[in-house]
Amino acid sequence: MNNLFAPKILTVAQARAERDRLHAEGRKLVFTNGCFDIVHRGHVTYMAFARSLGDVLCVGLNSDASVRRNKGPNRPINSEEDRAWVLGSLRAVDCVVFFDEDEPKEIIGKILPHVLVKSRDWAHYVSGREAVEASGGKVVLADMVEGRSSTGTIERVLEVYGGKGKIDVKAIDATAKQKDDVK
Repeated sequence: MNNLFAPKILTVAQARAERDRLHAEGRKLVFTNGCFDIVHRGHVTYMAFARSLGDVLCVGLNSDASVRRNKGPNRPINSEEDRAWVLGSLRAVDCVVFFDEDEPKEIIGKILPHVLVKSRDWAHYVSGREAVEASGGKVVLADMVEGRSSTGTIERVLEVYGGKGKIDVKAIDATAKQKDDVK
């Protein structure tokens, strides 16, 4: 298979080196993160917005284990390798870096992006905010595309196909809400 179009998956150290290279050139690395389990229009719009804020967009991607802890035992639907491939194939995304923690605070502190982007629904808590702002960077909250979510897509599939799936969407939502309440 020709790897010409393979996504650029970096280690945290490689992402930091890219940030430092860009900084030396007066350019900006933008960082965002998420599970991105079933990529939809909202995700793509979000990535395009994030990329418009700098010169390179690096996406921190939750590992499969991290997604399970955050979303419940039936997630992710797509493996981390598949999710990285899809994200890395988007024109707006320049590189992907995995993280296994429940939140990306540690890797954000190591990479120190110039711009950290999160969706507005996370305004109450932006993981990594302190490190980014302390290093002179900024945090930008992005608007969400109404009616677009991976959970909504799963619900629609179950509705259309008679709910014959094995996913308990209510349990997933309850798990996610419990995690939000803890934060």
